[in-house]
Amino acid sequence: MAMLNRLLIYISSAALLAVCGPALAGDGQPSPWQIGFQKAASPIMEQITSFHDFINLISILIALFVLGLLIYVMVRFNEKRHPQPSRTTHNTVLEVAWTIIPVLILVAIAIPSFRLLFAQYDFPKADLTLTATGSQWYWTYEYPDHGITFASIMVQEADLKPGQPRLLTVDREVVVPVNKNVIVQVKANDVIHDFAVPSFGVKLDAVPGRLQKTWFRAERTGMFYGQCSELCGRNHAFMPIAVRVVSDEEFAAWLDSQKKSAARDDAGKVTTAQK
Repeated sequence: MAMLNRLLIYISSAALLAVCGPALAGDGQPSPWQIGFQKAASPIMEQITSFHDFINLISILIALFVLGLLIYVMVRFNEKRHPQPSRTTHNTVLEVAWTIIPVLILVAIAIPSFRLLFAQYDFPKADLTLTATGSQWYWTYEYPDHGITFASIMVQEADLKPGQPRLLTVDREVVVPVNKNVIVQVKANDVIHDFAVPSFGVKLDAVPGRLQKTWFRAERTGMFYGQCSELCGRNHAFMPIAVRVVSDEEFAAWLDSQKKSAARDDAGKVTTAQK
């Protein structure tokens, strides 16, 4: 009886965590006690979340089925009920079933898996191209169609403003327009890094000597954070990614301000050189 009560407590706790998981999940950044994914902000992440929930459901059903079989066998075929053991050697129906059913389960998993892979690597027409270059230990971003390049470095904890997350805030954020296809070209200067933004369903290694591509389409405005997800050295944990998603008008204004700032910097350099 005590064992049954403990089992019920475990099952209830797991169900409660499963129900509360989406509420605890952060929007654009991790949250305390979070056990699930961050809230999806792109179509790919929505598919990833759906596929994850589907796999979890299958896993839970299989675990419950196996648990039921174990309990049934312990109760039905214990020594008290069957002092004389059965001498059954095989059962054709059972052997066919435990071969076919797993195959059907794997096929059911493979179909949405292939669909997700196709969506991730079937690149749409780019509305914006961004190049992210990993270095020890910061990211450099380039907007090749607009002539904008800048480094993005983590803000130290002592310099954080109220509301800014620790280990995620940077001095210069990536800015992209909402509901636009952003193609991200990822590379590295020194060692292998990894460009990962969980809310967008983006995670891709930055490998020296290789130019790799991924994409996302943010469906709502806001701040979204990620981090280097490949152990790359002593300061690996201090290499965050910050993406600010804005409206088309705000993005156009940001581009204009960046170009004017670059022009002022160039003018200052020329003046200094002439002196």
